[in-house]
Amino acid sequence: MMNKIRKGFTLIEMVIVLFIISLLLLIMIPNLTKQRDNANEKSNEALQTTIINQAELYSENHSDDDVTIDNLKKDNYISEKQVKRLSNLNLQKDKDTGEWTLVKEASH
Repeated sequence: MMNKIRKGFTLIEMVIVLFIISLLLLIMIPNLTKQRDNANEKSNEALQTTIINQAELYSENHSDDDVTIDNLKKDNYISEKQVKRLSNLNLQKDKDTGEWTLVKEASH
């Protein structure tokens, strides 16, 4: 009997491995996308909370209820990077409760 020395993989073995890898990717990609979207949403919520807190601080420090995103940026309460992420939002203070909120700009 002659022993055959086998080198490498057969075509069917490689196809099976590629199939298994493809299945794993099909399972993982939607989960990774969902996690990225959740992270972006949480990041935006945290930024909005920070902006509202900074608006309250600015209002107290300047005894001024007319706080704008530009005022916060100009006086270094928020960074340019934060301003870019808030490009379509404005600050508004509720007259009844005194709470600050971020509202979408009215389109012109």
